[in-house]
Amino acid sequence: MSVFNELKTSLQEAVDIKQGVKSPSRVARFEVVDVKALRSQLNVSQQEFAAALGTSVDTIKSWENKRRNPTGLTAKVLATIQDHPKFFYELASH
Repeated sequence: MSVFNELKTSLQEAVDIKQGVKSPSRVARFEVVDVKALRSQLNVSQQEFAAALGTSVDTIKSWENKRRNPTGLTAKVLATIQDHPKFFYELASH
């Protein structure tokens, strides 16, 4: 199948999903972690938390104030830290 045909098929699938004709084949969902509570539990500053996650302090603040939610890989990493707090310290050490 050519790249054009793959893109065409993919776009048609997106339109079908948007119109409710078809359901997505796979949806990944993560419960939104309470970032402020998690950071407090770990007893680390916003600066330390941001450095370990490779993000800015402003991003941490926006998550804590619920202006934004972590998505994608970050949401998965935070869920892992919540379940296994020692993982945070492993991240922070790199």
